[in-house]
Amino acid sequence: MVAGVRSLMVLLLCQVLLGGSAGLIPEVGRRKFTESGRSSPQQSEEILNEFELRLLNMFGLKRRPNPGKSAVIPQYMRDLYRLYSRSGEDSLDQHGSSLNPQLERSASRANTIRSFHHEALESLEELPETGTKTARHFFFNLSSIPGEEMPASAELRIFREEVQPTLANNSSGHHRINIYEIIMPASSTLRDPITRLLDTRLVHQSQSKWESFDVTSAVMRWLMYQEPNHGFVVEVVHVDKEESASKRHVRISRSLHEDEESWPQMRPLLVTFNHDGKGHPLHKREKRQARPKHRRRLKSSCRRHALYVDFSDVGWNDWIVAPPGYNAYYCHGECPFPLTDHLNSTNHAIVQTLVNSVNSNIPKACCVPTELSPISMLYLDEYDKVVLRNYQDMVVEGCGCR
Repeated sequence: MVAGVRSLMVLLLCQVLLGGSAGLIPEVGRRKFTESGRSSPQQSEEILNEFELRLLNMFGLKRRPNPGKSAVIPQYMRDLYRLYSRSGEDSLDQHGSSLNPQLERSASRANTIRSFHHEALESLEELPETGTKTARHFFFNLSSIPGEEMPASAELRIFREEVQPTLANNSSGHHRINIYEIIMPASSTLRDPITRLLDTRLVHQSQSKWESFDVTSAVMRWLMYQEPNHGFVVEVVHVDKEESASKRHVRISRSLHEDEESWPQMRPLLVTFNHDGKGHPLHKREKRQARPKHRRRLKSSCRRHALYVDFSDVGWNDWIVAPPGYNAYYCHGECPFPLTDHLNSTNHAIVQTLVNSVNSNIPKACCVPTELSPISMLYLDEYDKVVLRNYQDMVVEGCGCR
């Protein structure tokens, strides 16, 4: 009985806190809600459907995500979540790769980060090779990005492994990685695709790490100006003309990848940093100083109370990657006459409470949140794409009489 009431309270709380959205509430929760209400089963079902639709709308989703078993959560997205949800410390992934400083400045204007793996079609990967070059064609389907989201920046991430020097290999161990946008693909009348160079880097093979390339201009053309998206060409140029060593260590093709199990995490990744015009951008979270405790505060006075929202209780843990839940808190308590300073009251609330003391027809001021903070959420959308987004006004930081 207690568990059932708790689940129902969480559902109703989320309707208030999250603004409410289809198929998110488990069937057990639906039965408990219906059985506990006075309305008819049909009316209760309509209320729940409306609640679920509102919640999905808040998440920018058209339907309830139902992730497949093959859905992959890139380590980089987990690192970004930690970066934007903890105490502002820099976060590095297991290969020591951090966000490109130039891209980080652009990303500071974004409130939504999305990641995309390329379409796994072998026909897209085959391009002519020479003795000193390896090239692959990659297409990233960005159609799941809502039209209201404007890109602030975008990066293409390529993983390369350390090449151990040998006595037979006296080369300097350098190779160049070039990223091209395909302006016009090859056709029956065009032998080779027409491309535009987006970014390039000369790298040394002495370290395993991710390389980040700025592809903002191409993604902006595709999303903002509706130009055709024909994908990218990733070209590895073997500067020392000894491609046998380095060729297999830049992870641009499954066929060049010896470890089949790690390929899903090492395959090229396109990351977009967008803003939908709502709320504030993502930012490195800072530790909040503990609030001083006010003396002589009555237990019944308006104040913040503990409340933890567990996403597994409402059946969302299959598509919300992180956090598993969060401390939402809530405001409750009396706003007695006279209102004291620690109740964080407005002048209007003081006047209203004063009038209430002589005229009971005028209600007292209410105990409500006066300060709210955001949380970052990492989740899978309805297309199994990984999204990191900043949601405003999710945590009560202060209460007062208003």
